Amino acid sequence: MRHDEEGYGASSIFLSFLLGGLMGAGVALLLAPKSGRETRQRIRELADDVKVKAEDYVEQAKGKVSTAVEKGKGFVQDQKSIITSAVEAGKEAYEKEKERLAKEQ
Repeated sequence: MRHDEEGYGASSIFLSFLLGGLMGAGVALLLAPKSGRETRQRIRELADDVKVKAEDYVEQAKGKVSTAVEKGKGFVQDQKSIITSAVEAGKEAYEKEKERLAKEQ
């Protein structure tokens, strides 16, 4: 069974990895033997880096979703066109058969 079907998609795994890394880095910074000012500065820098990376990730995810939605719309439109053509062909065949049977009687 694929992980996507279980609710563990690549995006959720990546997000978990990112959050785990952030937590680990935060704990490491808090336990490091540095002054409070240096520690706060490093935490700010780390938070800024994570924010930028998260924003990039969100933009990439939005792009992928938009692409998938557009592909889906195109697929639906293609299928709709095929079904419409099949229905029209069926109607024509029905009418021709109906006329043929009417002529035989």
